[in-house]
Amino acid sequence: MTTTPSDPTAALPGRPPVVDLATWQAVRDALLIREKAHTREGDALAAARRRLPMVELDGTVEVVGPDGPVPFLDLFQGRDELVVYQHMWYDGAPHQGQCEGCTTTAWHVKDAVYLNARGVSFAVLTSGPWDEVASYVEFMGYTQPWYSVRGVDAPIGGGMGHICCFLRDGDRVFLTYSTTGRGNEPVNGSLALLDMTPYGRGEAWEDNPEGRPAIVDVREGHPSQGRQACWYWRSDADGNATWGPTSRPVPQWTRPGATPVETLGRHGHHH
Repeated sequence: MTTTPSDPTAALPGRPPVVDLATWQAVRDALLIREKAHTREGDALAAARRRLPMVELDGTVEVVGPDGPVPFLDLFQGRDELVVYQHMWYDGAPHQGQCEGCTTTAWHVKDAVYLNARGVSFAVLTSGPWDEVASYVEFMGYTQPWYSVRGVDAPIGGGMGHICCFLRDGDRVFLTYSTTGRGNEPVNGSLALLDMTPYGRGEAWEDNPEGRPAIVDVREGHPSQGRQACWYWRSDADGNATWGPTSRPVPQWTRPGATPVETLGRHGHHH
């Protein structure tokens, strides 16, 4: 026998209504039908990606890494497939002044062991000069390979902020896929988990029930105002929302020894 639980005045604003387990299960089962359709459509889209034509590139184009200039072909590490994240770069900015969005994406790829086991290599490319990039990578503690593609034409260089996929056939290299905009989100598992929670991402653009709290307009590179989403939220070491020489994307403050650094001899980026 189920009874409808009492629902005293809640402290949380916009909290979901309270029902008994059987009622919840019925509503959840109805949503599952839509979720399954979404999953099947996602599988169909992935199948369509695998059928895209491809573009041949010059695999001898050099990119710069910890061992100096190397041909792009080397990034495959002998494997047939390569996924890269193209990380935006602000010349001369302090480490904590680099792109919030790209930093968040790279933060979620600590290693690529499961990709490697499937025969896929992973690398981060950025348009920054290698001396600045190397210092940043060391500071952040990244373990995946990074390379500077400064001066390299698209699609290896050019505009940053994308995921690109490449195929190697012997010494020939081909571009097979590239994302735009929110197509980068699959790398960020935190966003997918937030989408499952009752309050979601908390961003103003989301379709939320009446009374559900939302963060103010979240715009990359702008000063924090109030309670910002952590992927675009800068604070100082004490958690105060700020943009300046001692600010950085909030999750990075949780790293042991993560102290701010000054600019690299030029004015930090602020737009």
